Amino acid sequence: MSGKQDRLTGYDSGRFRKKIQVIIWLVSLAFFLLFARLWYLQIIRGDDLRKRSENNRIRIQEIKPLRGLIMDTHGNILVDNQSSFDISIVPEAAKNIEDVMNKLTDLCDLGEDTISCKKPSFKSGRPFVPVRICKNIDRNKLAIVETHSLDLPGVVVDVVPVREYVYGKTMAHILGYVGNISRSELGRDIYSGYRSDDIVGKYGIEKYLDGYLKGESGGEQVEVDVSGRRLNILGGIKPVPGYNAVLNIDADLQKICWDAFQEKAGTAIVMDPRTGSVMAMVSRPSFDPNLFNRGISGDGWKKLTADSLCPLQNKAISGQYPPGSTYKMLVAAAALEEGLITKNTEIFCDGTYRMGDRTFRCWKKKGHGTVNLHRAIAESCDVYFYHLGEMLGVDKIAEYAGKFGFGYKTGISLPGEKRGLIPTKEWKLRRYGERWQKGETTSLAIGQGFTLVTPLQLLRAYCAIANGGTLYKTQLIKRIETADGQVVKEFLPEKERTVPVSRKNIDILRYALWGAVNEPHGTGWALKRKERDVCGKTGTAQVISMPEDTSDDVDDVQYRFRDHALFVCFVPYKDPVIALLVIVEHGGHGGSVSAPIVRRIVDGYFNLERRRKKT
Repeated sequence: MSGKQDRLTGYDSGRFRKKIQVIIWLVSLAFFLLFARLWYLQIIRGDDLRKRSENNRIRIQEIKPLRGLIMDTHGNILVDNQSSFDISIVPEAAKNIEDVMNKLTDLCDLGEDTISCKKPSFKSGRPFVPVRICKNIDRNKLAIVETHSLDLPGVVVDVVPVREYVYGKTMAHILGYVGNISRSELGRDIYSGYRSDDIVGKYGIEKYLDGYLKGESGGEQVEVDVSGRRLNILGGIKPVPGYNAVLNIDADLQKICWDAFQEKAGTAIVMDPRTGSVMAMVSRPSFDPNLFNRGISGDGWKKLTADSLCPLQNKAISGQYPPGSTYKMLVAAAALEEGLITKNTEIFCDGTYRMGDRTFRCWKKKGHGTVNLHRAIAESCDVYFYHLGEMLGVDKIAEYAGKFGFGYKTGISLPGEKRGLIPTKEWKLRRYGERWQKGETTSLAIGQGFTLVTPLQLLRAYCAIANGGTLYKTQLIKRIETADGQVVKEFLPEKERTVPVSRKNIDILRYALWGAVNEPHGTGWALKRKERDVCGKTGTAQVISMPEDTSDDVDDVQYRFRDHALFVCFVPYKDPVIALLVIVEHGGHGGSVSAPIVRRIVDGYFNLERRRKKT
């Protein structure tokens, strides 16, 4: 019995205690490490991890503002906003980005026509910020994404406003279009404060007034689950819509001008000569600005840029043309004001004008006979103005041209305006290293040669003749206002200068322009109305110099070599209310091609005014 007890009490307790101590140390170390980790996570990195946790649960979603509306002078909406649906992905919420992207591509059948459908770079310094991968998806694709949301973790759908151009092609060159801001634009001072995903005006009024139209973005704090689905809105800041712009454009008159052109290429402008307000401005051919909202394809863009008729160009302000016989009014004004002629000065026209060994022709081969200034303007006698050109000289013509606004931008509220070209002796010497020749002044006097003007410049000069001598700043915008109609900025008529021509001489020119339309041999007879109230001037601008034996039949000449057809007029003779210009590119003769278009616009304008007075 005692032996058994000895064996029980004889166990070595020292070895057992050592093992217990090792276990205690290991357990203590484990607790220490656990405590240290908890201390590190909660104390050292507590704020950071708390933010990350909140970011995983709460996301800040930007709310794009509505761009301001653009309206015509009567309050008709020209540019509106409509909803668009974009697909974005939150990289941190997606379990496997490649897998999610492949599923999304298969489900929605994303093709080349979908903007930004290429896989983006998800390595961003801003965690939990959605990355847009597709924009402006249709409602069928939207339904598919929403239905399969559990299979697409991290994928979210954003509702984004996009522009709707109500009148499409009709006003594309005035209104322009919008697009994503480019990297080069982000580097400019005028885009300070913009972000890489902002929408900005790219052309037309959209670009010129972008700072007023864009508005200010808002945002929402959104609670989401592990799949990125919205659970609750915790708070936010409402976006501020952009200001609205009201133009001087009359949408109904714009449509009349557009339809009057039918399918011809060129431009038409209607202005109020009393204020300088632009009432209509058409450039044809045109483009549909809504294509840019929905993402124009590469082929579509190439088609627009490769078109020889330049549908993307606003020909009213950036087209540069020889003014042809419409320039004779400027030459006549200069000759009258310089005292070189009177209204009764007569010159004989036999159809030719000789200078040295060169012979210059009149458009009327047999000549006009003996003509005074009135008949020379009304019947557009070239020989009469060849003589005036020789009397004045190139620099004196250029001096008066500058005072009528030629060679300078009009300052219209549109980007891309050109200056045209008014040649001088010094210009030719600097440009070509050659002296000016007298024969060049002869061509200059009838609006040919080096002279180039924009349609808007030409019409504005005629507005000064119509209103008695005042050159107004061209006004396209009427006012800018808030969404509730409070005026932010108003654009009132602004007098730029008075042209250096006496009222007596202006009246001589006005009466001659009346004769061009209403007298039996006037070149603008096609525009004669029963009211006998139109004053105007035809013009035929040569594209290239043609041999004397060239056929007069326009159809016998290749399209690109045909003359441009011009007509400028104002109505009525007393107290004009509108002035308008039409240029038909490669149309032929102004009296037979442009005048009928002007006739349709003039009749349409007065019919429109009569209807409005009745309502």
